Amino acid sequence: MLRFLYVIIVNLFRAPYIIPKMRKQAGHPEQYSEEQRYKLAKHVVRLLKASGKVHTEVYGTDLLPESGGYIMYPNHQGKYDALGIVYSHTNPCSLVMDKAKSNSFLVKEFVDLVQGKRLEKDNVRQALTIINEVAKEAAEGRKYILFPEGGYEFNNKNRVEAFKAGSFKSAVKAKVPIVPVAIIDSYKVFNSFYMGKVTTQVHYLKPLYYEDYKDLKTSEIAALVHERILQTIAAFAN
Repeated sequence: MLRFLYVIIVNLFRAPYIIPKMRKQAGHPEQYSEEQRYKLAKHVVRLLKASGKVHTEVYGTDLLPESGGYIMYPNHQGKYDALGIVYSHTNPCSLVMDKAKSNSFLVKEFVDLVQGKRLEKDNVRQALTIINEVAKEAAEGRKYILFPEGGYEFNNKNRVEAFKAGSFKSAVKAKVPIVPVAIIDSYKVFNSFYMGKVTTQVHYLKPLYYEDYKDLKTSEIAALVHERILQTIAAFAN
């Protein structure tokens, strides 16, 4: 939290330029392609990383599907998780985020820039709409980040909570690859009191293609993805 405030303060002089630019591109997708908007999003992440003294190691990008849409399912540790993935993910991707946390300074602009979905956790009907929208867009070729834990604890020290089976309905409905993503030490960036240099890790794991999971229940898919992420964290976390 302290680092987040520090990064915002350090970059305040950029705000009169970068915030309007983010809002303009987000508000006019007919003028700015998804690639242009994603390039700006990655630029913002690089600025935050540099000023926050954050280094992110990336593994497994060669495992990502070469074409078509897919949904990435990472464990959730804090505000930096999606930024670490965007930083390391070459092709444009979007995300699903808790609406209650999506409207703070800079977060709102970032979510709008990548055309993210805002999920109302206690609104079942709205959640179903989001599931269907993500499924439709993934089937059409978009890439998404979706956090199956649904939230995170402050300073969680790489703990991983149970995955919600419903999170996987979009992938099943779209019949697209499921990409497990293991996030390590990301909580140290913006969701702890640690203020030193930080090295986080993003591990893209072997995808589950539709043929791999078509006969599984969503609860079984959730357990399988959860276990693969746990194994990676156990192997690579300090």
